[in-house]
Amino acid sequence: MYNTDDYIGIIRKRLSDYRFYHSVCVSESARELARRYGANEEKAVIAGILHDATKETDLKDQLELIKRAGIEISDFELKQPKLYHQMSGMAFAKLELGIEDEEILFAIRYHTTGRADMSLLEEIVYLADFISADRDYKDIDEIRRRTELGKEQGLLYATSYTINSIVSKGRPLHPDTVGAYNSFLKKYFEK
Repeated sequence: MYNTDDYIGIIRKRLSDYRFYHSVCVSESARELARRYGANEEKAVIAGILHDATKETDLKDQLELIKRAGIEISDFELKQPKLYHQMSGMAFAKLELGIEDEEILFAIRYHTTGRADMSLLEEIVYLADFISADRDYKDIDEIRRRTELGKEQGLLYATSYTINSIVSKGRPLHPDTVGAYNSFLKKYFEK
């Protein structure tokens, strides 16, 4: 495995200024959340910096990476090209960078859709992608405020926001996102 600076250099060459800045911001947010919630900070930084490593890669090349890595892609996902990058990002980290740490790989793999019963690192990267310093969408202040109150509140609100946004556009929900919502809801009410 490389060191963090190496990963920054690798993605700098792959991404536009906008996407690179976003990745750095997510990485910093992931470090802060990891510190707050007791996760491995180095893993959080690495997963954060690499989470969008293939976001600007040609879709055909992304599908090839996914296939080479043996990652199963559902029919639903095949019809949703915006989701390719979370799978191809995992494949890139594994095949091109030699990352074998499943915590990091799965944090990259599920940073967009989420999933039921996410690990702490997965939750951190998922949430960091929502609240990073570069984000300025409607409700960002509320998502950040809820995250300050507790991880579960932040995760539940962020996922609700995503679901409402997708549904309002008449687009289908990924089953993993529904699973994430239900899982976060259960954790929230168990506290």
